[in-house]
Amino acid sequence: MKLIPYLMFREGKCREAFAFYAQVLRGDVVSSVTYGEMGPDIPEPMRPLIANVHLVVGDASIMGADAMENHDGQATTSVNIAVDNIEEAERVFAMMSDGGLVRMPMAATAWSPRFGMCDDRYGQPWMVNCVTSAS
Repeated sequence: MKLIPYLMFREGKCREAFAFYAQVLRGDVVSSVTYGEMGPDIPEPMRPLIANVHLVVGDASIMGADAMENHDGQATTSVNIAVDNIEEAERVFAMMSDGGLVRMPMAATAWSPRFGMCDDRYGQPWMVNCVTSAS
């Protein structure tokens, strides 16, 4: 299991910020998915914005996205818990969200077989991301 900082950007600044971070930190963007790649139900203004980006710097990572309109009240930094199987992702998400607020239920996404977002019972934002398709 790894803990990965996840940065949320307002006003569509994610792509620009991660290009800057890659340059400064001498890292590599290993994946980037736009909201438009997630399906036809995404509003047109959101389609070119970043839904998920992953920057690797040595043994460390930073992930991020452009905040969707319905996430206005969300903190701009979350901790992303990267797990290597679906069962563990679902277990961790269920426990983290118990007594808290589910912002995005666990589901398959364009970048992960299971991904979910929640605030724990203490108000801290978490993301649970399965990094492989093994279950």
